[in-house]
Amino acid sequence: MSLKRAVICVFLAVCAGRAADVRIIEQIIAKVNGEIITQSEIKRYLRAAEAELRQQGLTGERLEQALKAREADILRDRIDNLLLVQRAKELDIKVDSDVTKQLADLQRRAKIADQEKFQEFVREQSGMSFEDFRQQLTDDLLRRRVISQEIGSKIHIPRSEIEKYYKEHQDEFIRDERVFLSEILISTVGKSPEEITALEKKARSLVERARRGERFPELARDNSDSESAEEGGELGAFSRRDLQPQIADIVFAQQRGYVTDPIRIPNGFLILRVDEKHNAGLASLEEVENEIFQKLADPKFQPAVREYLTKLRMNAFLEIREGYVDSGAAPGKDTSWMRAAELKPETVTKEEVVSRRYRPRLFWLIPMPWVRTAGTVRGSS
Repeated sequence: MSLKRAVICVFLAVCAGRAADVRIIEQIIAKVNGEIITQSEIKRYLRAAEAELRQQGLTGERLEQALKAREADILRDRIDNLLLVQRAKELDIKVDSDVTKQLADLQRRAKIADQEKFQEFVREQSGMSFEDFRQQLTDDLLRRRVISQEIGSKIHIPRSEIEKYYKEHQDEFIRDERVFLSEILISTVGKSPEEITALEKKARSLVERARRGERFPELARDNSDSESAEEGGELGAFSRRDLQPQIADIVFAQQRGYVTDPIRIPNGFLILRVDEKHNAGLASLEEVENEIFQKLADPKFQPAVREYLTKLRMNAFLEIREGYVDSGAAPGKDTSWMRAAELKPETVTKEEVVSRRYRPRLFWLIPMPWVRTAGTVRGSS
């Protein structure tokens, strides 16, 4: 075959491949202010939901019932997410610096200094490109900010209501003696005897630095191999029965601010700091105020979120294909699929599907933005 003929054959093959690529391969089931939700996207979310339910131990009829209930809300949740991100852009909310900080925290926790290696780590762990992962993180933060700014900031629980609940439910606040702890873990997993000796010296050096006044949270963030490092080593509150006797005997005998010597445990050297101690008996109002606030705010928060999302729907241009239902639909809102001549194509091509790759939720669960930092968060070493 001549070179010219070979080039022509390759050219024709490429053209044929491109022609195949532009064939319709996906169906749009909803449009939210021009942004699309595809059928395969919903199916992927449904498969992820099924995997999650199976991990919870559900099988057979119980699995089918739970999956059916979850399926009814998947389209609603996808519409919710798009509306919140769009609203964030309308409000000109910026989260670039927060995204950069979150990625830096993740990189520090992964203990990967090289940027290219860190991006490869993200690709391996998340199953998506680094750029897609960054966009997922950006969208998550935008949604949180909108909920906090537009809803959370408007939920108020009067101090008098908190005091009333405390007086009427004091039996809920009887506490054992508790100690609040922070940790630094120096892992020895997979280390040689020589390396373990060096790591013990490192642990003792960190103890001395903490006792000389260096900030324990910073030491934890920079040195700890525990997941708590991101939170400055904070673990929360423990009763004596929550801890191993060896550790309980040490920390309950000490006062606030005490830093232990390195404690040898199976997977490394553990350093603990006593952040606070509470005696047994009725907890004070100050100790449980955040807990009461959360109890009282919970019933108000979810209805407020749904009401807000209903308002966003009323002001949005929504189209939902026949056969699909938005379980969060706004009453009276027309979301019927319009005439094809008035719409963009009802299907998308391969390139569009690739550009809108499914992005799973990873690495974190988004907390309720209105919840004040609790003083009784539990943790584990």
